[in-house]
Formats: sequence, structure tokens, C-alpha cells
Amino acid sequence: MALIKQGQQVDDIFTDCSAAEELADGAVIVSLEQWREHKEDLLKRGTDLGVRLASDQHPLSVVDDLANFKVIALDFPAYKDGRAYSYARLLRDRYGYEGEIRAVGDVLLEQLHYMQRVGFDAFDVVGDEAVAQWKTATEDFTHWYQPTNDGRATIRDLRRSK
Repeated sequence: MALIKQGQQVDDIFTDCSAAEELADGAVIVSLEQWREHKEDLLKRGTDLGVRLASDQHPLSVVDDLANFKVIALDFPAYKDGRAYSYARLLRDRYGYEGEIRAVGDVLLEQLHYMQRVGFDAFDVVGDEAVAQWKTATEDFTHWYQPTNDGRATIRDLRRSK
């Protein structure tokens, strides 16, 4: 796995413990269940925290705790399960989350561009050519029909400005 942020492969300071029996030391990403069960202990650690939400776990389940998370990892269990797109947009637009939103699971090249447009800013991708895949995905499109929170003008906006 390679972690892509801002078009570059970066070292991941977080350990994903969401499927582990015991939590690692340092910065960790935990499951929603682990967060609920160990919230007080996790906060006492004084380390960076993240939560991994499964595709059937709505962000409302952590909306009151968003300030505690540096990372929210949204799971794509299969390429055809797109709930995480909606969750990322809700986190950014409705709930005002400014931390990292990470795409994890079945993250495909063809989806990176769309993921970025709805609020993802980190991508856990498989493959040796992760940065090249990122560049290909982000350069595929230059105009957009759908408005999103990325600040890019839509085709409708461009037509109106003429």
C-alpha cells in the first residue's frame, strides 16, 4: 500500500489498528467500535487519533467527536459501493471537518479524481506506480458538470461567465 497526499507518496505516521485486538503505540486509526469502547483511554494517550468508518457507518456516528480526529478513513469495501463519496462530502460541507479524509479499501485509479472532488485528500492505493496513477487520474478531466467543495468552476459557471 502507498499513501498519496497532494500528489506525492508519503510515509504514513498512523498505524491502522481498526482490525487489531490490541492498539499499537503512537498515532493510531481505530474502528468505530474501538473508539466507542476505549474513547477515554485513547484520549488520555495524547497521541494523534483517527477513526475508520465502514461503508455502513454514517459520519453522524462520530460528528460530536470530530475535533479528536486528525484522520477519518472511509472504507470502500468494493468499487461499486459509493457511500464513502457521500460521507466525505458530508464531513467537509455539512460538518466542517478540516482534517484528513483518507480513502481506504478498494481504491481504484478511476476513482481518485472523483474522490478528490468530494473531499478526500489522502488515498491508500495498491501498486508500485501510485504517484503516476495519481497524476493520470487528476489530469484526465479539465471541466466539471457537478459542483463540489473543491472550488473549481462547473461548466454551467463557465458558460454564465461568458
